[in-house]
Amino acid sequence: MIRHVVLFTWKPGATEEQKQRVPAELSQLPAKIPGVRGYWYGPDAALAPSGNADYALTADFDDADAYLAYRTHPAHVEFVEQTINPILAQRVSAQFEY
Repeated sequence: MIRHVVLFTWKPGATEEQKQRVPAELSQLPAKIPGVRGYWYGPDAALAPSGNADYALTADFDDADAYLAYRTHPAHVEFVEQTINPILAQRVSAQFEY
């Protein structure tokens, strides 16, 4: 199994409407993209005093090929270009086997 972990930090000017589009559109991706086995996401719970990202996502896949298919799937690419990139200040990610 491959777990994909992403942390997003939004631009200071990101509107609440733009931020609310993120979970609304993320909720639709697993049904559009074969190979997604688990999908969890949400805003930071603000439990640390500082240094956290604004939003997190984890996604599970059977193998590396399934992850790569997700990464390049047109629905995912469109979501990133239309919804994430306009409000994105910083993104970090990692993928690991488990």
